[in-house]
Amino acid sequence: MESAGFEAYLVGGCVRDLLIGRSPQDWDVTTNAKPEKIQELFPKSFYENKFGTVSVVTDSDDPKLRTIEITPFRLEGKYSDKRHPDEIKFAEKLEDDLARRDFTVNAIAARIEMGQLKGEHLSERVRASEPPKRGLSASETEGVSLIDPFGGQKDLEKKIIRAVGDPLERFDEDALRIMRAIRLSSELDFKIEEKTFSALKEKARLLKLIAMERIRDEFSKTLMSEVPSRGLEKMRELGILKIFLPELEEGWEVGQNKHHIYTVWEHNVKALDCAAKEHWPLVVRMSALFHDIGKPRAKHGDGPDSTFYNHDVIGEKMSSKILSRMKYGKDFTDKVAKLVRFHLFYYNVDEVSESSVRRLIRRVGPEDMEDLIRVRICDRIGSGVPKAEPYKLRHFRFLVEKLQRDPVSPKMMKINGDKIKMITGNPQGIKIGLIINALMEEVLDDPEKNTEEYLEKRAFEFNSLSESDLKKLAEAGKSKKIGLEEEEISIIKKKHYVK
Repeated sequence: MESAGFEAYLVGGCVRDLLIGRSPQDWDVTTNAKPEKIQELFPKSFYENKFGTVSVVTDSDDPKLRTIEITPFRLEGKYSDKRHPDEIKFAEKLEDDLARRDFTVNAIAARIEMGQLKGEHLSERVRASEPPKRGLSASETEGVSLIDPFGGQKDLEKKIIRAVGDPLERFDEDALRIMRAIRLSSELDFKIEEKTFSALKEKARLLKLIAMERIRDEFSKTLMSEVPSRGLEKMRELGILKIFLPELEEGWEVGQNKHHIYTVWEHNVKALDCAAKEHWPLVVRMSALFHDIGKPRAKHGDGPDSTFYNHDVIGEKMSSKILSRMKYGKDFTDKVAKLVRFHLFYYNVDEVSESSVRRLIRRVGPEDMEDLIRVRICDRIGSGVPKAEPYKLRHFRFLVEKLQRDPVSPKMMKINGDKIKMITGNPQGIKIGLIINALMEEVLDDPEKNTEEYLEKRAFEFNSLSESDLKKLAEAGKSKKIGLEEEEISIIKKKHYVK
């Protein structure tokens, strides 16, 4: 762009990350060229927004450099809806563009000579640039110039999140910056500067005006930080959780029983931190955070003998409702709800039957069993247990892998609906489904029965039953699955209370 007579600077989070030695997740460039000129200079680009940002597709081997967003210097007017500027005006000066940004650590620009982005030591060169004096000045080292009019480098050194200019105005402009300040503070382990923190508290109510999808994205990024409990604690302290996730805060100061040293809130966030420490994905982190969310509503009694029966079922319903409200996708929502529902699974060598584990696999799904185990590990570590019983865990994983070869779903049976229709002479309908369920129950109890000869014989016998009798058989099967699970858990609870 500079060869065409335009200014161009790296700006925002990528510069911040380079300065602190982190690998940038994306790359943003600001320029005095207008969108039409940017597209003219970069034919492999697209422009599909009203903010002037042009996405340029590169030929870089680095996935993070394959798309670079280039935005003209901007001035922004009033934010009547506390979400978007009423109008976008292009500016002529870099300083005007930096002045509109949220935090000082994100208001640093870097001018890098052509070709330097591919250099192996770019981050070292950026960090080596001496902090310039306050004002629009630049420091240079080995082809890198830094422009820092608001003291962002000093705040990086002091590990401070500070708003650019008046924090009340910044949060009035876009209330999502409240969530972003907390997320950055959590990600970087930075303190929020006093005036900025006070403004956060005063303006937190404005988050009610923000689209839930935007809040969801910042919340997810907070959970994906190295120690997400830091962000959650700030959200609770500032009253932000009450706005979009009040159910989680219900566990604050709710004591448990004699087998727990932490409150429900403390236990949930420690379980989340365990998932983060293991670098597990968002679905496991969310499930770990929500696994006991139903406890406050399930609690009976108080003190060391209090109980929380059915908190897993309550938590499943709460998780589904919360994540749907927060606009998470259906598959994600369903999986979290399922992991919350079954996080109480218990396994002890020689104490739990293979058939009950088979039923657990059927209900959870073979593909999600490892994540269920992970949530259980988080539950245990979050309770203050020093380790997650590695021998039992290894044995359980072995058993799950072994039993996955057994029929745990109708697709794995040596018979299908078409064959049953042929044997019984019945058209596709409720009765065919009921016969499949009855056969499934038999092979869950005894995989040796999963043969064509046996299943065809039993399908013919089941066909002689009325739909009413088959429904009773199907219901008995459902009760049997639930009964086995609850019976085994109740036996263990009598020995050593399992929450």
